[in-house]
Amino acid sequence: MQIIRWLFETNINFGSKSIAVREMFGGLLGLTSAILGARRKIAAWPIGILGDGLLFTVFLGAVFAYSDQPSSNFYGQASRNLLLICVSVYGWLRWSRHRRDNNSLPPVSPRWTTKQEKLTLLPLVIIFYCVSMQIFKILGETGAWLLVDTWIFTGTALATYGMSRGYVEFWLVWIAVDLVGVPFAFKNGYYPTGTLYALYLPFVAWGFISWLRISKSEGNRQTSESAS
Repeated sequence: MQIIRWLFETNINFGSKSIAVREMFGGLLGLTSAILGARRKIAAWPIGILGDGLLFTVFLGAVFAYSDQPSSNFYGQASRNLLLICVSVYGWLRWSRHRRDNNSLPPVSPRWTTKQEKLTLLPLVIIFYCVSMQIFKILGETGAWLLVDTWIFTGTALATYGMSRGYVEFWLVWIAVDLVGVPFAFKNGYYPTGTLYALYLPFVAWGFISWLRISKSEGNRQTSESAS
């Protein structure tokens, strides 16, 4: 209990800035999850869930702390972490089931989405974005950051779902989320989160290249096995 209390009450002060310890831990766990995901390790999911749980408390706290400033109501960021937890549970179960059914194989086989999957996902993503934006408006978000917050929320949902399914493109979506998330976090004083978003970029690029190579090698192997 003492550790939990310390985690939730301790801040690190840098001059006039105060940073929650749980924000730092949450970001580090998120980075660890990304690295494990690139290596196709099932542990990526529970570690990511723990990190998102910590970050959820950080951004939800901002909603109440700055309730008199509608542009600072981070409903999208708080909801993003809650959504990540839900989708991560799905990914964890999916990868675990695949590993259980195929003991000799990795828990996921990276591949590009098919044309039919693209045609299905694109309208769903657009609808998801529009509905989410309307919900955040009702909750009090306004201004240019509403669009940013909604994209981070939508992109996160798409990327996490893509990771659970083994879509190579999900890494590209993460890059698009990070490019928006870095200035968003720094602009609003979340320096550890902004720094870690920035650090994510080279790891995400590495993950994309890694999964791209795997998809090519495993695809070629399946082609040769089918031919034989």
